[in-house]
Amino acid sequence: MASFWRTQSAEKTECGKLTPICFLLWSVMAHPLDLNQLAQHIKQWGQSLGFQQVGICDTDLTAEEPRLQAWLDKQYHGEMAWMARHGMLRARAHELLPGTLRVISVRMNYLPAKAAFASTLKDSELGYVSRYALGRDYHKLLRQRLKKLGDQIQSYCLEQEPSAANEINFRPFVDSAPIMERSLAAKAGIGWVGKHSLILNRDAGSWFFLGELLIDLPLPVDKPQAEQCGRCVACITTCPTGAIVAPYTVDARRCISYLTIELEGAIPEELRPLMGNRIYGCDDCQLICPWNRFSQLTDEEDFSPRAVLHTPQLLDLFAWNEEKFLRITEGSAIRRIGHLRWLRNISVALGNAPYLDRIVLALEARRGIHPMLDEHIEWAISQQLSRRATLIGDIQTPQKKRLVRAIEKGLPRDA
Repeated sequence: MASFWRTQSAEKTECGKLTPICFLLWSVMAHPLDLNQLAQHIKQWGQSLGFQQVGICDTDLTAEEPRLQAWLDKQYHGEMAWMARHGMLRARAHELLPGTLRVISVRMNYLPAKAAFASTLKDSELGYVSRYALGRDYHKLLRQRLKKLGDQIQSYCLEQEPSAANEINFRPFVDSAPIMERSLAAKAGIGWVGKHSLILNRDAGSWFFLGELLIDLPLPVDKPQAEQCGRCVACITTCPTGAIVAPYTVDARRCISYLTIELEGAIPEELRPLMGNRIYGCDDCQLICPWNRFSQLTDEEDFSPRAVLHTPQLLDLFAWNEEKFLRITEGSAIRRIGHLRWLRNISVALGNAPYLDRIVLALEARRGIHPMLDEHIEWAISQQLSRRATLIGDIQTPQKKRLVRAIEKGLPRDA
């Protein structure tokens, strides 16, 4: 009966929505499971696996498709060609795993203790690394936990109905496939989409990772949370490069996270001075968000900062050869950008630092590795020499100074 129901449901359902007749087939003919009870078990199991929240939704994101297409048409994805290549597949989770009826969405906090946001940002000789990347790469950890959750569901169903359990299919995703994880998380009640395009939760802010488990069970779904940004535009006005071009719309080509992580070539010269000392990612839109006053610290040891990356001296990082870079970043999300782009990013930060003889000497010593890197080194040297000629010391933008003050006042625990 389970096989019959699944065959028929694949033909008669769309975007994970069950027709009344299919739901009746499921309830009466296919499976005696108490799906409401199973949903509660799933949330309990998820929390025992370290997820702070678990929500369930169907796969219907048809309302998102026009917005996604408009975003792609404006080339806001930059050089991330895979986004355009996958197109509307990102909004159709049920096509990633045929037969999928529900998405189990989870969140896991990653904010470490002593995040040192303000103290790092305001010291131009230090390199700022987005706080999600200070510890071990989250992808593998979350994927393993989601796999365990799927296995628990499978085992439970086997206990309840041995003849049907083998028919259950699931697949975990953590940034590993074209899927609109934020839209699904919002639909599953994890939070709402903020104007910076990240998920916000009234009890936890936005310092958390998201993951999804696609599954072919018609579980009861959760209610979405109401949007609670109101008239606040702090994230929009604080973005150093103006990447949030409209509420809920980010032009990746201007986003520092994109520039330092996804962009493979030269960083546009007009954006370099705006990057400050941010060498891997950027957290400004989260730091200024009032909801992050309620952010929760992580319990995961793997997300604890590596000492060498917590408040690092730019010149120390710039001195790493490729072997040292690979050794220190093993198991870290930073490793994916490679040594060349690592040096590129640090070159820009050194160019934005107050003048020091040792900075110029360090930059000059790195010439000749690669033409793309040389371009950034020459720019940084010219910035340093220009600053020496005009005796400019503190070069922090008024925008950055306001952000630092806001962090020190509003987030004293994490400043």
